[in-house]
Amino acid sequence: MQSAVKHTGLAVAVAVGVLFGAGSALAQLDPRAPIDITADSSEVIQSLCQSTWSGAVEALQGRTRLRADSVRMYSQKKGDTCGASDRMEAAGQVYFVTPERTVRADAAVYSFGGESITLSGNVIVVQGRSVVRGDRLVINTRTGQAQMSSGVTGRNKAGRVRGVFYPNQGTTN
Repeated sequence: MQSAVKHTGLAVAVAVGVLFGAGSALAQLDPRAPIDITADSSEVIQSLCQSTWSGAVEALQGRTRLRADSVRMYSQKKGDTCGASDRMEAAGQVYFVTPERTVRADAAVYSFGGESITLSGNVIVVQGRSVVRGDRLVINTRTGQAQMSSGVTGRNKAGRVRGVFYPNQGTTN
């Protein structure tokens, strides 16, 4: 039984790897590129090195786009001042979009120093007609490596990681 679980996990890793293959656009995030954020409103709390963006938020960095209901940006605290950006947390109808794929989730955390994006809650990855679903997706923005997981285990149970692939049709619809 444990061997079957290992093989299932490997199959899911390979399937997610198909969507996030080498040379992935997810790896195209350039931490040196500026982040351009627009929203209906913004609030800055300098003492916490935090800014909150609310209402139809859109953050652009290079060729990637993050859309959400709200986004919080955190900077590193350096004494009495704020330093470099540390992380960005998005909530409510989150969409992470690259030229090749779209990821939808309930929340996301983009860690600049950790070079990762973690998307959680009803995660759906779409590339062309291929789709992968799960509870949590962690993407290494430097390498493009991604791991999808779910808290549900066991054959025939709803909510497990699931992928539907169209191997001979590339990324076009």
